[in-house]
This record gives sequence, C-alpha cells and structure tokens, in this order.
Amino acid sequence: MKIEIDILGEKLNIHEKFFSKIGANYLILGVTAIIFQIILINILNATHPEYLGDINIISLLSSICNYILPFPIFYWLMKKLDAVKIEKRSVDAKTFLIYISITITLMWIGNIIGLIITMLLSGAIQSDISNPVQELINSTDILFNLVIICIMAPIFEEIFFRKLLIDRTIKYGAKLSIILSALLFGLFHGNLNQFFYAFLMGGFFAYVYVKTGKITYTIILHAIVNLMGSVISIQIANAAMNLQTAFNPIDLLTITIYLIALITFLIIGTYGLTKFDKAKFNGEKTEISLKKPLKTMLVNYGMILFILFFIIEMIIQIFGLELII
Repeated sequence: MKIEIDILGEKLNIHEKFFSKIGANYLILGVTAIIFQIILINILNATHPEYLGDINIISLLSSICNYILPFPIFYWLMKKLDAVKIEKRSVDAKTFLIYISITITLMWIGNIIGLIITMLLSGAIQSDISNPVQELINSTDILFNLVIICIMAPIFEEIFFRKLLIDRTIKYGAKLSIILSALLFGLFHGNLNQFFYAFLMGGFFAYVYVKTGKITYTIILHAIVNLMGSVISIQIANAAMNLQTAFNPIDLLTITIYLIALITFLIIGTYGLTKFDKAKFNGEKTEISLKKPLKTMLVNYGMILFILFFIIEMIIQIFGLELII
C-alpha cells in the first residue's frame, strides 16, 4: 500500500520521506562538524592562540570535530530509522587479497580521473586547484597520519557510510544501497580531488559489507589504502628524492619492492574487477521494490539539500576560498 504525506503542498511517499531523512541526517553530520570546528577554534584562539600555527594540533582538532563530537548526534538520528541485520559471512585469505587489490586499483583509477578533471578545470579557470588532503599529509607528522588517517578515519567513516547507512537502506536492494553509499561518501569529502576515488572505493567497500556483513573487513581495506596514500607514499617519495642526490641501495630496494607490489596488486585488482557478476545484485536482498529507485532516492528535500551543500563546498575548494574564518 502506498502511503503519502503532504509536505509543502506536494505529496511525498513514505519511501521518499525515508531517503529525505537519510539525506538530512548526513547534512546534519556535515554541518555539525563545521559548527564544532568554529567553536573549538575560537576557544583555542582565546586561550592558546599559539597552537593555531601548529598544523598537527589543528588537524587533530579537525578530526575530533569531524568524527568524535558529531558521532553521538548522528548515531541517535540514524538509530531512529529501522535497520535490517545483514547476514555475516567470512571470506578466505585469497578472496581478501583480491579485495585489497581491487581497492588499490580503484584508488588509482579514481586518482587518475580526479587528476585529469582537476587539470582541465585548472586550465579553464586559470588557477591551480589545491589538494587539501595531500597538503595535510605532507604537512603533518607520520605518527599523526598513522593515528588519524589510518586508524580513526577508517573506523568512523566505515561506521558512518557503511554500517549505519547500509543496514537501513539494504531493504531497497543491494544495488541501490551500494550506489547511495558511494555517492554520499564521495560527496562528503567536500573536494573534487577526492570525490572520484572516494566514490569508487566507497562503492566497493559497500559491496564488501553487503556480501559479508562484517564492517571489520571494510575498515581494514580502508586503513590499508589510507596507509598507502599517507605513510607509504611519503616514504617512497623521500626515497626517490634521496636517490637524486646520492645512490643508496636501501632506497633503491624500497622503491623496487613498492613498484613490484603495486604492479602485482593492480594486475590482481584488474582481474578481480573483470570477474564481478554485477547482474545478480539487481534484485539481491530487495524487500521493497521501487518503480523509480534513483528518483525516489535522490529527488527529495533532504538529499537535494545534502548534495547542494557539498557541491558548494567543492566549489569553495576549487576556487581556493575559505569556508571557515
């Protein structure tokens, strides 16, 4: 039976209302993080203004505002929506190696797409488009990268964008749930450089969670790719710079091992992507069939506001404007 609710003179069916709440909740998550940042930065400015010049302290503060402080509010909002338990299934070491390889392959594909798009846009607007994440990685300590980027971020982001989201949307089918997880995850990063690989990897992490029901798998995959991008990449770059000034067999060996491992992962990952049986996801786990799934999912107040908010944030990042003063 189709239930309809009249909002602002228009009819919004129960499924559109559900996705509108999802969009509104993620918008609240993003806005709450910004509000916490403004509050804590102003407190810091009033009490210890000298700390504002320390990139590690500011980055730690930002991470606390993005993950820890908004978590209780967001968790409470999402718990108000009905959830479905996903059956837990373990995978063997071989399958997980393929998962790791696919994750790394998608990261590279997304990075290449993002690089091409940002280069084209940079030419069009006659200005370089900054990569805030890369700037953060290059500016902060390795210990910070390990704790925040490789541990805290994967745990909270997988809970936010896989566990809490997919448990509540899986009733509409695996395919729709995976697409929504990828889209929200990509947009939530708030910058064009990250959108493409975050979208691709977010979709794959959602696939893994739907298949296994184990959030620990996606946290590990997320941590591995963040480790490669934030810690290992810096070590490889440093080794390459050292070789330009003086020959060092350890640096050469480090780069060689990295390249061999990377090529191996890319070969396995490409092979794994070709073996996906995408068709079986069309109806898998579907309890509620929608006549127009994409329209129902995206064309509602909450989702539209969420998408607009993060598109504006991307535009601000592209033109190098400051969101928080």
